[in-house]
Amino acid sequence: MRSASGSAEDLTARARIRDAAIALFAEHGMQGTSMKRVAAEAGVSQALVSHHFGSKDGLRSACDEHVAAVIEQSKRDALSRGSKIDLLGALRDQSDTFPLMRYLARMLIEGSPHADALVDGIIGATAASMEEGQRAGLFKPLDRTHDVNTVLVLWSLGLLVLNEQAERLLGMTFEGPAEDKVRYVRAAMEALQGLFTDDAYERMQHAFAPSEDEEEGSDE
Repeated sequence: MRSASGSAEDLTARARIRDAAIALFAEHGMQGTSMKRVAAEAGVSQALVSHHFGSKDGLRSACDEHVAAVIEQSKRDALSRGSKIDLLGALRDQSDTFPLMRYLARMLIEGSPHADALVDGIIGATAASMEEGQRAGLFKPLDRTHDVNTVLVLWSLGLLVLNEQAERLLGMTFEGPAEDKVRYVRAAMEALQGLFTDDAYERMQHAFAPSEDEEEGSDE
């Protein structure tokens, strides 16, 4: 949504408002966050928030659209190097999305009417990245594309909601260093081996192979 003036300053203010709302919605939920509080956090007037987004529902929709777009771009960037992808580097490059992950988890827990559109957007982003991965030789063609992409997204979103359990059981946090996610990635690779081409899976195994002195988490 552009303002009447369309000035660079105006657009920057809109982005500040959106980012402030994402952070506040993630911490306090939509019901616990007022437009006045978003305005104060963004350093603008409440009238300007209303000017750009109309209502809190409009602001929430803009946040959802931004989150889905960033997730899609993050996946595209990770796959852009094709067979030369640096897997640990890709995990590190996703650090900017961690605040968005907190937002996403909170919105899913709240179960608002916006959740359907948000999940649908993420499924669309996943479908686009899977197609990119197929062209890059990372993934095999799928027989049930929509269903597989849906299952992948539901698994990933479940991990967001159960992030405390992921930390307890696998030592993984979304905001931690990429190396802390290696144990999770190894398990996910094994579970999803059928998605990858043989060459891609072999390279991934090599990239995430444990060092000689590394202690793997024991099965309990």
